Amino acid sequence: LQLKPGAQVLSISSGGCNALAYLSADPSAVHVVDLNAAHLAMLELKRAAIRGLHDNAEVLAFLGDAAQAENAQRYREQVAPLLPAEAREWWETTDWLGRPRWRMFTRHAYRHGLLGLFIGFSHWLAKRLGGDLSKMTEARSLDEQAALFERHVAPLFRTRLLKFLCERPAALYSLGIPPSQFAALKADAAAEGLSLPALFEERMRHLACDFPYGENCFAAQAFARRYDIQRVAQLPMYLQPSHLDLIRARLDRLHPRHMTLTAFLQTRPAQSMDAYLFLDAQDWMDDAQLIALWREVNRTAAAGARVVFRSGGKTSPLEARLPAEILASWHTDPTYNASLYA
Repeated sequence: LQLKPGAQVLSISSGGCNALAYLSADPSAVHVVDLNAAHLAMLELKRAAIRGLHDNAEVLAFLGDAAQAENAQRYREQVAPLLPAEAREWWETTDWLGRPRWRMFTRHAYRHGLLGLFIGFSHWLAKRLGGDLSKMTEARSLDEQAALFERHVAPLFRTRLLKFLCERPAALYSLGIPPSQFAALKADAAAEGLSLPALFEERMRHLACDFPYGENCFAAQAFARRYDIQRVAQLPMYLQPSHLDLIRARLDRLHPRHMTLTAFLQTRPAQSMDAYLFLDAQDWMDDAQLIALWREVNRTAAAGARVVFRSGGKTSPLEARLPAEILASWHTDPTYNASLYA
C-alpha cells in the first residue's frame, strides 16, 4: 500500500490485525468495514485492550498469550469498560456451558472459533494418520523446517483420506472458502499439472518451509496453535512492542463500520481515499457487486491511490470481470505482484 502520513485508508476488518497495524504508518483515518459482527467485536476488543491495559506486557498477556487466568480480571476491570455497547454485548454472550465469550482469553483464545477448531481437528487427524503438525515448532533453521515437513507433514497429503477430503468442495465451503475460490484452486492445480491434494501440499510447504518459523505468525498458529510472546518477530505487527506505543496513540483514528464496502464508499467524497485493502472479499462477489464496488473505488480514489487484495488463485479476477472503462483508470505490475504472491 506504501502508506504515507495522513492517508485515508479503507480496510476489511477481519480480526483487526491489519487495520491496527496500519496505524503505525500515521494515517489520518483507517475506515474498517465488515459484514461479520464477530470480526468487528474482535477489533473492538483488541482496541480496548491496547488502550486500557497498563503496559505492553499486559497487552501481550491478554492478546498474545491469550491463556492466562489473570486475563479474567484484566477483562472485567480494564477492557470491558472501554468496549462499545454492541461489542460488549457480543463478548458477554454465553456459550452452551454458560461461559461468556471473553473467557476464551483465559484458555487459549486462538484455539476457538471456526479456524481455531479446524486447526485443532487437523492436528488430531494428522496424528491418527501417522503425522504430527506440531513437530514443525522444533525447527531452528529453514533446513530443519524442510526436513521436518518432509518427515511429519508431507506424507499426510498422500494418504487416501486426505486425498478424498481435498477433492470435496463441501469440506472447503465449511471453512469459509467460497465456490469461486475452489474453482480458482482447481484452475491453479490444472495449470501446474497437479492434483488438488498435491496443490494443497505445495501450499502447506510454502507456509512451513519458505519463511523462518520464528518470524511467521501464520505458521505459529498453524503448527503451535499459539503465539510465542518471547519471540517478538513471530508476533503479528500490531503486537510487536516497537509498534504498540504508536498504535496506542492513534486508536481514535480507527473507524469500524458494520456495512458493505460499496455502501461505505457511497458515503465518501470524490477523490478522498488513498488506500484500499480488500483481502479476499472480491471472491465472494458476483459481477454486478464487483462492478458496483469498483465504480465507487474509481469515484473516491485520490491521485496515486492503491488497491491491494488477494484471491484464492494466482490470477487476479479483475481483468476478466471488470469493464474496460473501469480498468483503464488503473495499472498493475504483474512481475511485482508475482513477487508478493511468492
